[in-house]
Amino acid sequence: MKDPRETLEPAPVEARERALEQALGARVPADFVERRIEQAAENFDYRNGARVVARAWSDPAFRARLLADGGRASAELGFRAADREYLVVLENTDSLHNVIVCTQCSCTAWGVIGLPPDWYKSPEYRARLVREPRALLREMGLALPERVAVRVWDTSGETRYMVLPLRPPGTEGLGEAKLAELVTREMLIGVAR
Repeated sequence: MKDPRETLEPAPVEARERALEQALGARVPADFVERRIEQAAENFDYRNGARVVARAWSDPAFRARLLADGGRASAELGFRAADREYLVVLENTDSLHNVIVCTQCSCTAWGVIGLPPDWYKSPEYRARLVREPRALLREMGLALPERVAVRVWDTSGETRYMVLPLRPPGTEGLGEAKLAELVTREMLIGVAR
């Protein structure tokens, strides 16, 4: 006997769209998508992380709290990870350079790094950073001295990372707002200094 589904014509696109809207409408608030778009525009911005870094550069007590619990310290400035995420802040030093990747997809700490750039999501970046980080960083414009170790951190759905870059020399007299202007998303990911 033939399966009846094999003989049925698919419903027109408009009918399928209406059925999907009705099914979702019963479970999802009407303004859900609009709120998520607004949330992304307002909250997912690397300048949030730049403010966190600037505070860490100018306030040693905040820096210590940030390194101990990145999520809690970032929340002091109004930025927080999603409920299921744990934010780890990785401090660059004169002898260690940290860089982050998500080999599975493109997870980042959206609240402090923002939405990931296109290159971060590319399979080439995700694979090569793990295999040959120094070569890839050099191709991206960051040539590190051999004495500086490179450590790659693979983010996940539960644990997100942000790099605390080295404070640039000659910035001792700058306030937090000016310091924040020096920080780029690339620095927070670790592909720039």
